[in-house]
Amino acid sequence: MKKLVKGNEAVVIGALVAGCDAYFGYPITPASEIAHYSAEYFLKLGKIFIQAECEVGAINMVYGAASSGVRVMTASSGPGISLKQEGVSYLAGSELPAVIVDVVRAGPGLGNIGPEQGDYNQVVKGGGHGNYKVPVLAPNSVREMYGMTVKAFEIADKYRTPVYVFADATLGQMMEPIEIEELQAESVPKPWKVDTSAATNGNLITSISLAFDDMEKHVRKLEAKYQEIANKEAEAETYWTDDAELILTGYGIISRLLKSVVDRLRAEGHKAGLVRPKTLWPFPGKVFRSVARESTRFLVVELSTGQYIEDVRLTVPHHPVSFYGRVGGNVPTEQEIFDKAALLLE
Repeated sequence: MKKLVKGNEAVVIGALVAGCDAYFGYPITPASEIAHYSAEYFLKLGKIFIQAECEVGAINMVYGAASSGVRVMTASSGPGISLKQEGVSYLAGSELPAVIVDVVRAGPGLGNIGPEQGDYNQVVKGGGHGNYKVPVLAPNSVREMYGMTVKAFEIADKYRTPVYVFADATLGQMMEPIEIEELQAESVPKPWKVDTSAATNGNLITSISLAFDDMEKHVRKLEAKYQEIANKEAEAETYWTDDAELILTGYGIISRLLKSVVDRLRAEGHKAGLVRPKTLWPFPGKVFRSVARESTRFLVVELSTGQYIEDVRLTVPHHPVSFYGRVGGNVPTEQEIFDKAALLLE
């Protein structure tokens, strides 16, 4: 079935297709429609929807529901994600699967409701405490808002981890058609869960260990899991990179502009290409290194003052990396990016 939907609605549809049982959240623009559509669709289908008293309450409800083995989701934007960070670290430490959607708005502070990517460090690098990592998926279309939400639930259950879907206000509010698949969500065995059955009475969900050696053992176990995720789940799209002298790179809505810029540059005889990460963590470093020839240089474009660029620089340390960014809710035009790229190709 094909339907014209907002990105925020596509997330809710994807969650339902993935077999999500419960949504706990608190509305905040530009992510509010995720709560609105969840309230409508989840309740109609006999699933759980609760508008929590606050963001802190919502993420702790997610913790409780995940502990009982149900598939669960929440969503927010910058200030709300900040409030959820302690709960996210608790989910990671307790190895509880859950999906968290961040529809990023301009900041810092209250900022405004325009699109930005300034939550990159907070989400990708971990805004909570301790040694943990969280897979982060970066859609660039309404179709991917839908598809990556489905995938986020699969990754969450596979590795027993919270997973972020990392979008921005433009993707959340724009409308595009999606093809809704009639899928039967697989039931994943969760022998570790705690519910009302006697079989789970001996299970314990916690992230605390008072014995230092036991705590270290647990953290080492988590690190081994993160290494497995890094080895298996990193993903990126490449476009015209075989002979590229300048590789443009960005994620989310920016990557769509970059593809158009690459087409224009190629039409004028310039050897330009694109690398678009679909996962921000794990970072697809192998893809960047595979397309970086000796003379290749990179142009990073993002909706921030420069956060994603640091991972690009770390990945290709022997190549020049230039930057162009807009903030405050402003999205660069195709012409702005083209002019910056053309200067680098002179």
